[in-house]
Amino acid sequence: MRALIDIPDEDLKALDELREQRGVPRARLVRDAIGDYLRRNPPAETARAFGLWGGEPVDGVDYQRRVRAEW
Repeated sequence: MRALIDIPDEDLKALDELREQRGVPRARLVRDAIGDYLRRNPPAETARAFGLWGGEPVDGVDYQRRVRAEW
């Protein structure tokens, strides 16, 4: 996927210096940085639990009504 992003001039300069030092394309540095960020900041646990009852024959609205009736 291609994306158009705005990078501050000072960051772009530092990125270009790093690109020259490592001898890799700027795009690779950006991809690596995004991958590193995502590894250090995984999605919330609640996102992984979405659909947890997918195999259960329970209707969500019926369950909600039953639980609230206990109050």
